[in-house]
Amino acid sequence: MKVSLKIIALLSFFYLNVLAQSKTTSFSIKEKKPVDLVNVFLGSSGDHGQMSPAASYPFSMLSIGPQTYPKTHTGYEYLAKKFEGFTHNRFEGVGCQGSGGNLFVKPFLGDDPKASELIKSTEKAVPGYYEVGFENKIKASFSVAGNAGKHVYQLPAGKKGIYIDLSYAFNGAFVEEEHVIKNNTISGWIESKTTCSVGKYRIYYYLEIKNNINWEEVANHKFIARLGLAPGSVEVNVALSSVSAEAAKLAINNHSMTEMMSESSAYWNKNLSKIAVNGDLKDAKLFYSLLYRTMQSPYVISDQDGQYRNTKGEVQKDKQIRYNGWAIWDNYRTQLPLLSIIAPDRYAGMVTSIADLYLSGKKDYAGQKEPSNTVRSEHAIVVLLDAYRKGYPVDFAKIADSLEKEVKGLDYKSPDKALESSYDNWAMAEIFKILKNPQKVEIYKNKALEYKKYWNKDFKDMSKRDVDQMQARGLYQGTIWQYRWFVPYDFKGLVALDGGEESYLAKLDEFFARDLYNHANEPDLQVPLMYNITRQGYKSQYWMHQLAADTVIQNYFNDNSRGIGSYIGKIYRNQPDAYLRTMDDDAGAMSAWYIFTASGFSPACVGWPVYYLNVPLFPSVTYHLPDGKTFKVETENFSLKNKYIKQVFLNGKPFNKNYITQDDINKGGVLKIVSSANPIKVSATENWISSIE
Repeated sequence: MKVSLKIIALLSFFYLNVLAQSKTTSFSIKEKKPVDLVNVFLGSSGDHGQMSPAASYPFSMLSIGPQTYPKTHTGYEYLAKKFEGFTHNRFEGVGCQGSGGNLFVKPFLGDDPKASELIKSTEKAVPGYYEVGFENKIKASFSVAGNAGKHVYQLPAGKKGIYIDLSYAFNGAFVEEEHVIKNNTISGWIESKTTCSVGKYRIYYYLEIKNNINWEEVANHKFIARLGLAPGSVEVNVALSSVSAEAAKLAINNHSMTEMMSESSAYWNKNLSKIAVNGDLKDAKLFYSLLYRTMQSPYVISDQDGQYRNTKGEVQKDKQIRYNGWAIWDNYRTQLPLLSIIAPDRYAGMVTSIADLYLSGKKDYAGQKEPSNTVRSEHAIVVLLDAYRKGYPVDFAKIADSLEKEVKGLDYKSPDKALESSYDNWAMAEIFKILKNPQKVEIYKNKALEYKKYWNKDFKDMSKRDVDQMQARGLYQGTIWQYRWFVPYDFKGLVALDGGEESYLAKLDEFFARDLYNHANEPDLQVPLMYNITRQGYKSQYWMHQLAADTVIQNYFNDNSRGIGSYIGKIYRNQPDAYLRTMDDDAGAMSAWYIFTASGFSPACVGWPVYYLNVPLFPSVTYHLPDGKTFKVETENFSLKNKYIKQVFLNGKPFNKNYITQDDINKGGVLKIVSSANPIKVSATENWISSIE
């Protein structure tokens, strides 16, 4: 009897221990906040994402972050010990050596800011907050809420001050500035070159130091605010505006650092909670760290009274919030479609803002009077078509002439540009269908069909020696192998060009078997989904899972060499060197790819509200939609070994399609995916395939 009791007690102990362990290794949104899982240092080291741990706020043009030496595109390097100071904007995850870095601030000890070194001793950061301690006993902390932010510095006794450089910007991008100093404030505007130095942007700012100070001008655009000798804290309030320094002043937030941190954390949590995953805690941490990156741009440029500046520099006013800061050529494939589901109110304003570009002189990159930092906007026409078909209002009649002008000026000089331009011509034809103009539908449909001529010339014969060389034949990025699949609007025509399904599948198999797929860049990002248009859709299910969560072999180097070693391992890792070498997040594009894959559905062709299915990376993923609706994806037989779809049910009924639509998602309900470790090689699903006809 005593032995039995001991065994029962021992079993109870083991049960409780296992239960305790399971609670610590699993995640439920009912028990823990998503904001607490975010690792803001993911992708902040080397050329592995080009992200920063700066204090930020969803879609805010203001982010306060450190400038380190050495630095990456965002001004920060995780491994760096030496800090130069702090700046108030950056474009997360983009190329061309980054941009931003305006309004430079450095706390210092002694008489000379240059002689006062900031060497990191401690550091921590969470969404909306960043702090760092230095060997000289200075401690700095920052928080952001909306387009307003706060600095708090703890400074030891002795001579000290705050150095401000209004001419600081990444890569020498500063153009000019005007400022006014009054009492303990400095305000004005700063103009700098945009990403890739193509255009210019102007930001207005207001900065106040909440201490007694004496100003000293040390050089053009450079100032020192001298502080007293006593030890203590210094508080700095700052705000940005696209309209005026006066508007920035009105945006100043006088809450305490604790209150601002709480406000920012709560709002981040509200946004991150729009997708609730249940499953492994480690995987949930990666998921929410990446979801965080999809919500940092584009930027709100509207002030509280509805005023904003357009890309002509003109002051406008509207009830609908306006946005700027585009990386559309990168993130039209993933980040913008994700926002169309999880942030419909914001997305409506983003769509209107993109349409506005055509009213104020849209450029592929940037104009000379941008209201915020920005990158590029190719395929904006495709985004507008996609948004319209998802139920967002777009006044195509109002901008039709400008859309036509853009499409008529497209470039066909290189093989990649020919395919990219054909995509926009297809979108133009589809828009003229909406406008009920059959004559112009035919014109632009036929223009889009010309892709076949370019495809046959450069992409049909894969026996040439240069087909796996970066930038061969004038390609901007990618290889002939990687670009040959870029006909998302006419998969049916592509299969025919490639000699039929058997030949098409043979080339697709060869592409992956030879490790020619490149996840470090976007040109072939849709290719893992392209088995879905054949009877071998299970291979898409395999590759989506493999690329998101398992070991892969990747070859991609900016020097075009494949002879200095391949990368073997996972692409998505929750660490500072998170991504592949040379892989940028590109304003949330690569993060959003993972979010979609982890959720079990991904965009099939931007321009159509269609998503191909795969087995999710969590037992359940729930999208919280407007009006209290939810769209839940459940996985039966969940295991990371079960990569294949055996059966699908939508709201309890058999679902015989390999895709869902935006309408299916928006209606809410439960999509149940029955997974299997073995591929289902004979499937009777209805397969979605794009066709220009």
